[in-house]
Amino acid sequence: MDKIFGALGIDTSNYTSSAAVVMTDGTCKSEKKLLPVPEGAVGLRQSDAVFAHVKQFSEVLSRLEISKTDIRAIGVSSRPRNVEGSYMPCFVYGLSVAESLGSALGIPVYRFSHQQGHIAAAAFSSGSEELLCKPFMCLHASGGTTELLRVDGIDRISIAASTADISVGQLIDRAGVMLGLPFPSGPYLENLAKNGSLPEKPKITVRDGQCSLSGFENKAKTMLENGVSPENIALYIIETVALTLKKLCDSYNPDNLPVLFVGGVMSNERIKTVLDGNNRFFAEPRFSSDNASGVAHLALRKA
Repeated sequence: MDKIFGALGIDTSNYTSSAAVVMTDGTCKSEKKLLPVPEGAVGLRQSDAVFAHVKQFSEVLSRLEISKTDIRAIGVSSRPRNVEGSYMPCFVYGLSVAESLGSALGIPVYRFSHQQGHIAAAAFSSGSEELLCKPFMCLHASGGTTELLRVDGIDRISIAASTADISVGQLIDRAGVMLGLPFPSGPYLENLAKNGSLPEKPKITVRDGQCSLSGFENKAKTMLENGVSPENIALYIIETVALTLKKLCDSYNPDNLPVLFVGGVMSNERIKTVLDGNNRFFAEPRFSSDNASGVAHLALRKA
């Protein structure tokens, strides 16, 4: 029997410090820690995000106990997207850690984009890894991204539709903070919405491959000023996101390809219910949000 070995994954996004080990027997151990955000804020400056990773990443990594594991390769998120010029300082810190470990352990380090990691994590955790061998669509909905992608291989990703302004995750977070919820606001807004009634149906418009979401943030503010309950506003925002994403998927998949849903927003159960259908695949909730298991899986394929 071949010896079992694994690959280490490292991802240092603007939301989360995460590390994971994926083994050839299919087991995966993942650890993560959210970056601390001051109360009332809706995100971190890149310099603050980098400093937060410096302070807490060693704790995340130590919980994996990689010294007890046969690690043959390291995968790291080195940039947001796999395109020329894609850059974010917080990923540079993770790359530095990965290359230092690779040099010390004498093993290869493979660079991937944060988006590639999301796609791989969702494919493996949903049991649909066969998608990585054929064309499919991927809806990436997170705090920083709202994109419907065509994936013709993990290195061949193109945008079919996107947002013209803020992302769906930003809409959720901004509305949540407006309602006095912590940041990131996704789980808190979802819980608040369970006791809400829809004050009105959102009017969704998508033109020329783009949706616009900032107007719904203004709408939520007006509702709050007019005395609409936080529960009803929370439900309105979640319904807006769900219907917007459904519109993108229904309008910009002309070849009727399978759709894989990735990103932290996709852990919302109501949104998943609206989007669910034949040939549609969702990651487990813990692998929807930022995590390092995807880049670990991709590195293991190369080891």
